[in-house]
Formats: sequence, C-alpha cells, structure tokens
Amino acid sequence: MTSVDRDLLAELVARERDRYVREHPQSLALHQGANNLFARVPMTWMNKWAGGFPLGFSSAHGAVITDLDGHELIDFALGDTGAFAGHSPQPLVEAMQRRLGHNGGVTTMLPNEDAQWVAAEMTRRFGLPQWSFSLSATDANRWLLRLVRLVTRRPKILVFSYSYHGSVDETFVVVDEQGRIRSRPGNVAPAYDPSLTTRVVEFNDLDALERELAHGDVAAVLTEPAMTNIGIVLPDPGFMAGVRAACDRHGSLLILDETHTFSAGPGGATRRDNLQPDAITIGKSLGGGVPCGAYGLSAELAQRVLDAVSEGADIVDVGGVGGTLAGNAMSFAAMRAVLGEVLTDETFGPMEDLATLFATGLRETIARYDLPWSVSQLGTRCEYRFANPAPRSGGESLRSADPLLEDYLHLYGVNRGVLITPFHNMALMCPATTRAHVDAHQMMFDEAVAELVQ
Repeated sequence: MTSVDRDLLAELVARERDRYVREHPQSLALHQGANNLFARVPMTWMNKWAGGFPLGFSSAHGAVITDLDGHELIDFALGDTGAFAGHSPQPLVEAMQRRLGHNGGVTTMLPNEDAQWVAAEMTRRFGLPQWSFSLSATDANRWLLRLVRLVTRRPKILVFSYSYHGSVDETFVVVDEQGRIRSRPGNVAPAYDPSLTTRVVEFNDLDALERELAHGDVAAVLTEPAMTNIGIVLPDPGFMAGVRAACDRHGSLLILDETHTFSAGPGGATRRDNLQPDAITIGKSLGGGVPCGAYGLSAELAQRVLDAVSEGADIVDVGGVGGTLAGNAMSFAAMRAVLGEVLTDETFGPMEDLATLFATGLRETIARYDLPWSVSQLGTRCEYRFANPAPRSGGESLRSADPLLEDYLHLYGVNRGVLITPFHNMALMCPATTRAHVDAHQMMFDEAVAELVQ
C-alpha cells in the first residue's frame, strides 16, 4: 500500500497553516484580543482546531457556518453532534421565541406539558418507559451512576478503554499496552485514582469482560453501542448481545450512552439493533444546541430506585441527583421542537443515504491511491481512519492516529470551505446537508490526497 512521504506532509501542513493565518485575519484578531478568556477561548476544547487558533464565527444556519472574515464553510462537524439538527432550524427558532416571549418563562422548577410530551417521545423511540432530564449527557451519566450503585449495592462500574462519557471522573481510565489499568493520559488532577472505582477492558473483548464482571463488584457496564470518541469503532457481530448476556450472568446492569450513536437512527442504535439496556443516557443533539440531556430507566430499574428511596435514599434534595436548571422549560421546548419537527423518523433515511454516499466516495479515493486507510460509518455519521482494517478497540484506534496527517486534512478542508470534526476525521449529516455539500467535500478530499501522494 502507498505510504505517505513525511517530509512532503510537513511541507504541505506548513503551507496550509500559512494560508489559514493569511485568510482569517479577523479570527486571529479575535483570538489575540481575548485577554479575559482563559486560554483565549470560551471553553478550552475550542483550541483543538488545527491552525493555531480557532475560527470566529458570525452566523450559522442549516449546514453552513459563516466566519468573521466572511468565508462560508460547509459544516460536517455540527458542534461535535450538538447541532445534529442543523443550525437554528425554523421549528427550534419559533419554539425559543414562544418560550422567551411575553407569555413564556425559561425556568421555574415546575413541570409543564412539554415535559410529558418529550418523555413519551423518548419512550416511543428508545423503548424505556421512565425518563429524567439534565443539562448534558455528563450530568445524565453522573446521576445515573449514583442510582445504579444505590440499587445494586456495588461500588464499581465498567467501561471500555478510551470510551468517553462526558467529564465523569470514573470513566477516565484505560488499559495500557501492557494490559495495566491506569488513569487516562492527560486526565487533569483526578480527585482519586479511577482504577479504584472502575474496571476497564478493550471494546469487542468478551472474554476480558467476563473476567472482570466475575469479580461481582460491578454495578453497571457503561458503554456506547459503538465507540465514537477515539474515532468510530464498530462492534463485532454479536458483541452487544454478548455484553447483555454477560451482565445478566453476573448481576450487573447495562447502560447505553446514545449521545453520539443517535446517528444510527431515530431511536439510536438501541432501536436499530434491538438492544435491551437497563438504562440509556443521551445529550447534546436532543435540543438542537440548547443545553439538555436525559436518562431513561427500565420499569424494573425505576422500581428498584423507588424502593431504595422508600428506605431513605434522597433523590429530591441533597442526594446528589438533579440540578436547579435541569428540566427547565426552555430545554423542553427545544427538545419538543427538534424531536417533533426536525429529527423526525422520516429525516434519518435521507441523511443516512448522504452519509453512505460520503463514505463510498472516500473508499473509492482511498482504493484508487492504494492507501492503508479505511472508512467507518454509523448511520448518518462516518469517518476516515488511518488504518486498514479499521480498528476494533480503543487501544487499536489510538495507535492508528496520525496528528500531522489529521492537521493536513483539516486545514486543507477549512481553507477550501469544508469543516469536519476537530477531534478526528468525523463527518455528520444533518437535515440541511445536501448532495452538493457531500460533493464539495469529495472534491476537496480528492485534491488533498492527490497532492499528498504525488
């Protein structure tokens, strides 16, 4: 297979960085003048973008962002899934106007009719009958872990190496290349060693899962149906059924985090693959970018929690479950608009068709140049990987990363009006994405690869 000339790659990256700086003076000025922002950005992750400084944006609508220098960019990043519904879809805009209007109200610590509508829709889509709401998937995961520990009376959870479930302390743990459990590299000053609270194995390794669950101290396995934050890592056939069976054998609960795998369909991978979790967490995209998250419980798990409450557990005040702004009226109005009028059942088919077209074009280019790369697709989401075959675990995926090559492709795209997710090479389709957008990415990708392997 064709190898990449590293000297040529370095030259191309330098050229693209120079062009990026030259063509985005207003974004550079915004960054340099942000003296009162820690790390010069509103949220430190915003410095992940290639080029030395992030783009400042003036507007975003549908699948297009306009930056401060007037460049229009086709947006396949979509706020790392937060804008899965597209930017400012009209039903969301109208819902926010009504909620913020004279007869509206944003947060009252009181329920309204939207809350029951959203909960019923989540039940229809994902199958679980009981739902509670948060402001993020991180909150949903954190609160749910308290509940599963409460009902199982077990201290530990199990995650897969290099998984991601928001900023939940217990999940920043990995298996290193020697098979040792350790805090994830880069973990910022953990309050405790996460190996004390968490068991961890590689994704797609059922034998290791059985071994760790056999200790009898795991309250729940927390996993995405497919890994998405170390690049897309798809489950082997039968893997998720094996996880469910192993949990049943060892008395552990199964939590599925559908925050990114919602791209698999209107009910996520849970509905598409007929998975049977005890609980689900989800965030980001439900409200079209308005902060929201949710966790769903099976009838049995919900009853077990209520039984524990009757014995003295506090979930209505100081028990560490819930927050003042969670379940606010603005978030529910946003979720009702997005689920009811934007990310409907009917929109997923056309979005997935575009993702398949996107992936097919990538594969054809990769094959034409005989590159040792691959493409993974998860419904409306796909990604090109610098490994062939595609990685089957978080550890394999980490070892396939090539930061300089990523920077090249990201900068090449931005400089030609195409934006992909900054954390890796992921692209997501939204209801406003078009065939022309996909074709524009393909043209950019073909040109970038042609220069790289000339």
